[in-house]
Amino acid sequence: MRKIALEEHFTTPELAKNYVARPTQSDALFADVERRLADFDELRLEKMDKTGIEMMVLSVTTPGVQGVSDSREAIRLAHSANDFLAREVQKRPDRYAGFAHLAMQDADAAAVELERAVRELGFRGALINGQTNGHYLDEDRYVPFWERVQELDVPVYLHPGNMADHPAMFAHRPELDGPIFAWTADTAAHALRLVFGGTLTRFPQVKIILGHMGETLPFLLWRLDSRREFDLGEELAPEALPSAIIKRNIAITTSGVCDAGALLAAIQALGDDNIMFSVDYPYEDPQVAADFIESAPIGEVARTKVCYGNAERLLHL
Repeated sequence: MRKIALEEHFTTPELAKNYVARPTQSDALFADVERRLADFDELRLEKMDKTGIEMMVLSVTTPGVQGVSDSREAIRLAHSANDFLAREVQKRPDRYAGFAHLAMQDADAAAVELERAVRELGFRGALINGQTNGHYLDEDRYVPFWERVQELDVPVYLHPGNMADHPAMFAHRPELDGPIFAWTADTAAHALRLVFGGTLTRFPQVKIILGHMGETLPFLLWRLDSRREFDLGEELAPEALPSAIIKRNIAITTSGVCDAGALLAAIQALGDDNIMFSVDYPYEDPQVAADFIESAPIGEVARTKVCYGNAERLLHL
């Protein structure tokens, strides 16, 4: 079955110098990741052709400009990265699409760059690598950005990035840092800030995408509702429940979680209209991801939606 994959990463020569996270201690593995991040031709296309991935929606790997302290430099680097990606997409528009890279150091500049990326470069939304210098996207400073997102009707992929600090729960346990768990905890909390902070209520048409089978949130819906009502001491209207906001505003991808049990639970929690196939290339193997989704114990209607139908609809492909 043909597939669209939308958590698939690249870097630019400029960003590769300082703004690529190292998710493995193996020099050999990281060297292979680095060369694949920089490749748009043989290596990437070979994997796509072998696994039935018709299109990859490409995005700057973490942390990108979210790791830049100077706002002007971040804006410059993001603009340059988007131009770089646009040139690659133009070479193979039938195989590649793009998510904008945005300098969230300046919400107004990010809104302008998103509009340029969507209207002029033809990108399909944006991917943001976590917090930016300790600031999360539910803060009031980002209202102009969310206004533009809703106006443009494009999704924002909320992807893990470096943590702003290192809580005591991770002290002396480096195994838990990064993609093993810390990134999941931080990204899930980031998404919940948008739910509980009112951003997704104020902007009900905004669509957030979470990778890695939803960063655990699909499996916590009942408890989120129960504890929120307990915290308030009152019963919420059905549409105000955290689960209702998540089901309305958040879609997820299978990136990096090739687990049939997790997929079935996610479909039961969110419905098969809110789940999309992804790989997390080059950090995960496209063959493993493709074999997983082809053999997953779901119906063919659901498989079609997950493999490409939902992505086509949400990204207006």
